[in-house]
Formats: sequence, structure tokens, C-alpha cells
Amino acid sequence: MGTLPSAGLRSGIIGTGFMGSVHAHAVRASGGLVSAVAGSSPASAERAAAALGAASAATSAEELIARDDVDVVHICTPNATHAELARTAIDAGKAIVCEKPLATSAHDAAELAEQAERAGVVAAVPFVYRFYPAVREARGLVARGDAGRPWLLHGSYLQDWLASPEATNWRVDPRAGGTSRAFADIGVHWCDLMEFVTGQRIVRLVASTSRAFEERPTPAGPAAVATEDGATVLFETDHGAAGSVVVSQVSPGRKNRLWFSFDGTEASLSFDQEQPDTLWVGRTGAATRVAVGPDTLTTDGGRRYARLPAGHPLGYQDSFTAFVADVYAAVRGDAPDGLPTFRDGLRAAQLTEALVASARGGSWADVPAGHVPSQPSPLSPSI
Repeated sequence: MGTLPSAGLRSGIIGTGFMGSVHAHAVRASGGLVSAVAGSSPASAERAAAALGAASAATSAEELIARDDVDVVHICTPNATHAELARTAIDAGKAIVCEKPLATSAHDAAELAEQAERAGVVAAVPFVYRFYPAVREARGLVARGDAGRPWLLHGSYLQDWLASPEATNWRVDPRAGGTSRAFADIGVHWCDLMEFVTGQRIVRLVASTSRAFEERPTPAGPAAVATEDGATVLFETDHGAAGSVVVSQVSPGRKNRLWFSFDGTEASLSFDQEQPDTLWVGRTGAATRVAVGPDTLTTDGGRRYARLPAGHPLGYQDSFTAFVADVYAAVRGDAPDGLPTFRDGLRAAQLTEALVASARGGSWADVPAGHVPSQPSPLSPSI
């Protein structure tokens, strides 16, 4: 990557949709510069550069990655393109922020994690719900032993953006989005939070997937849907805990409700992403809603990310900014606690493949402890 600029890291964003704008805002709020934007065409890049406040538009993703004024490459494109763009960025020696899924197969995700580690580049995946102060507080309380032994881990992640049969998106198509949709898109966020907060890892699961609508519109007309609208999952962890999660993108009125309850032998900890300014702590004698603030939280992790006094809301964009700020710190040589890397992207791909295998076979599926199948998975989509 060469010598880092003294005035702030320079980022290039590939992708001009909603997530591209989230990344751009986080870059600027973290003290960085959006040097360039690349889109599906030079014209879309020009429009996005003006909208996102980028210094310039790149003619292609490859040109953006190769530029000398880009230190960090942000990949915000359809899922099936992530792996190849990430490989190119690693080869160029750039730091990378790649939207999840890191790849549409665990095999490709493992290759990327290993390639990034060999190259010595910072390579992160935005599991940004880790960066809510309430989540860090819950993690600290578990680590401190306040909850006792977490033994029942349950929750849901519900959205409604596909609640109409007329709604569609490139994610519906497995050639662009991958074999799994609802779980790979949002279910892995919940699983990442569970493992991050509790320190436990899912070792096996059984899953059922379903669809609310069998057809959705395409440019060529109505077509059968091949990816799931929802999933229900039971799982077991390496610490003997049991758990469940329900995932849906067709739950009317639920905009982005990621909710968990991690129940320990001494206390239960519950968080709702749509009401992120409190952490619910339940005990047999009383239940408390802890307001989020540096003056009200009790763990180092919670206080670190609670940058405003209690009563001043921190939301999704704030958490994304905290994530990007930690990426920048890592690029500069720090080691921020809990920064999600390509290894975490690999973990999400492994969980997704286990879910697909279980749903297809109707039985429990083991989840690899950490590494990778040596051959591409038979569950990988043909693209």
C-alpha cells in the first residue's frame, strides 16, 4: 500500500446503491476521503460521485482498485462479484472492506481469508451490529460472569422489504445473490452477534426454509423464486447451549428488527436493534433497562462505543462509522478489539452452507470448527 497519507486514509467505493452511500458517510465521518467511486458503468459512477461527495469517478472497478489515491477498497456490489473483486484488491496490496457475504461459497471465502493473511492486508467484513454500545456491554457482562452460564440463546431478525409479491431485487436470483437469501443476508448477522457476545460457536444446526411467494417479477416477466423468504433454525454450541433463531424478509411492519435474548443461569441479556439505546438485563428479582451512555454502562467495551451521554440516540449509521474507524485504526497498525475480518466472513459462509444442507436434507448438519473444505462445495450456485 505504500506510505499512508498524513491527512487521512483515502477510500474507493465500488457500488452505487444504498450500501455505497452508507460506506461513503462512514468514511467521511471517520476522517477519511472518498477518492473515487465505481459503478456498473462510467455514467453511474459519475452520478454516484456527485451524490456521495467523491473526488472523482472511476471508469471501472479494476481501475479504482489500481489507483494510487485509494488506500482502502470498499466492495458494495452484488454478492456473486465479491470474491473476484476482493482477490484483485488483495493482489494490489489494498486494505479491504467487503460487504457480506464475503463469497457465495465457504471454499472461496476461505481462500480469500488465507490470501489476505498471507498478503498482510487489513480485510474486514461489516458485521456492524457488533458496534452498538449495548451489544458491547452485553459481551462484557457475559465475559465478566454477570450472566452466569449462557445456556439458552434465542432471537430473530425480521424485515418486511419483500412483503409484497411485486417486490423484487437482485438478491432473489441465486446467480447474483447466492444459494441462500434471507439467512445469508440477515441471518448471519444474528449468528455473528450470538457468537461474538457469548463466545460460543454453533457446532450443528437443523433448519427449515420457506417462501411466502412462489413467484416474483423479473425483467422477463414473473418467475419462480429459488431462494428463501424465511428460515427457522435450531442449533447447539460448543459450550452445550441450545438455541434458535427465526429469520424473515416478509414480516409486515418489521423494518429491521434484529432481537436477541441470551439467557444465563444468573441473568438474561436482551437487545432490540430497532430500540438500540437500551440493554435489557433480567434477573429473578427484577429486570432493568440500562440506558446507553458512557455514564451508565459498566464495561470497557460498552463505554468505548457510547460516545454520547445517555438519552442521545446512536443508530445504524453511527455503528457503521465506528466500524470504519476501527478499520482505519487497524490499517494504521492498531488492533481494535472485535474487528470482524475475512475469517468472520468465512464463518458466515460455513453457517450458510450448513443451513442449506440441513434444509435440503431435512436433518442436522455439522458446522466446521473454523477452516475450509478443500474442494468447492456442491451447494455453491452455478454462476
